[in-house]
Amino acid sequence: MDLQHWLGRATHAIQDWADTFGPYRPHPSLQVDDDRFGAVFEEFTARLADNYPFFHPHYAGQMLKPPHPAAVVGHLTAMLINPNNHALDGGPATAAMEREAVARLATMFGYDTHLGHLTTSGTIANLEALFVARELHPGRGIAHSADAHYTHGRMCHVLGLTSHPVRTDDRGRMDLGALEDVLRTGEVGTVVLTTGTTGLGAVDPVHEVLPLAERHGVRVHVDAAYGGFFTLLAGAEGPEGLPPEPWRAIARADSIVVDPHKHGLQPYGCGAVLFRDPEVGRFYLHDSPYTYFTSTELHLGEISLECSRAGAAAAALWLTFQLLPPTPDGLGRVLAAGRRAALRWADLIEASDALELYQRPELDIVTYFPAVAPATLTGIDAASARILAAGMTGPDPVFLSTLRADRESFAARHPETVADADGARILRSVLMKPESEDHVEHLHTRLERLAGCA
Repeated sequence: MDLQHWLGRATHAIQDWADTFGPYRPHPSLQVDDDRFGAVFEEFTARLADNYPFFHPHYAGQMLKPPHPAAVVGHLTAMLINPNNHALDGGPATAAMEREAVARLATMFGYDTHLGHLTTSGTIANLEALFVARELHPGRGIAHSADAHYTHGRMCHVLGLTSHPVRTDDRGRMDLGALEDVLRTGEVGTVVLTTGTTGLGAVDPVHEVLPLAERHGVRVHVDAAYGGFFTLLAGAEGPEGLPPEPWRAIARADSIVVDPHKHGLQPYGCGAVLFRDPEVGRFYLHDSPYTYFTSTELHLGEISLECSRAGAAAAALWLTFQLLPPTPDGLGRVLAAGRRAALRWADLIEASDALELYQRPELDIVTYFPAVAPATLTGIDAASARILAAGMTGPDPVFLSTLRADRESFAARHPETVADADGARILRSVLMKPESEDHVEHLHTRLERLAGCA
């Protein structure tokens, strides 16, 4: 795609549409001449240079990458109109696009029926899911993995719910025995399962928790904000294929959250929440004397805690899905490249004398640490910090992130390491960009050199 060409076409298309309503005189208070704008724009672009190169495969740090050009064109084109998807009179076209895009997400997860919408983030999407959980089971708390995203503890506090962190096993997944102990108390109404923790990329065993939850009469919410699109690789052939059981079981969960602004190639912010039972919409019931008047159809604001939401986000997702649909042959190919890259790098690390694998990647997150002698947590922590800093300097930079592993988690995976501290920072790389597949060897060679100097 020629981005500049299509952005030019976008401005012409919207201007042609605007011209059908007749001419008018823009107000002089809004006028800015090009010379003045040019000076400010030059300062603006100079300041934007203070960023890491999220677009480049040598950036292998956090869950950051540029949106697909189709998403950029879709977002900016709709933004020229600036629709608001709260009510149908604020964005009739983009509201329809949102419904269609959300329906494709529901189909991807195997839902036969659904109620859902886009949100500005996974945090807000999870807040909505936990809000419904509270309304269905008042007075009962939320159980979630100790490695689940911190948003769950935070949103429980916002909603006045008790949060019950559940310990994880030696792969970072929710421990079933510990979960059953919590459920026996009768204090939990909903279990949150994470299909792709943001630290390790660990996948909770959804298929094993569902019958346990049913026995105890609790609901199941799946936080698939990061990992949800990996369901497209469930049962796939080749090294990128994932065990299908936990992913297929998501269709039986009561609610799901997924972030298209992660693996869905969208700009921030584009999250989504889905409920299997459309009847939960009754908990959103409210009225507004100046909204919801142009149509008897359901307005998206009637099933959302948020009010104003950018219709441009829905437009971007809809346009992207027309070209790269959420299917194994569409977006699945994009995720497969990152998954293969993670597995390839894990193999290289396992064969390395300078680096050690913390644990095998389940999705596209690789965790590892420098081999130090003697093997102590303090030594690993210091060496990881030095590599992180050194990697970003010099003529051939690489950009990583770190993850703090506590003493118990480290001992479960590497019992030979001397636990002379409460924990240690290890190195963490997220290979979200499909281009990473062609750069793994380079990244590995660079990291081995840095580890040798550390």
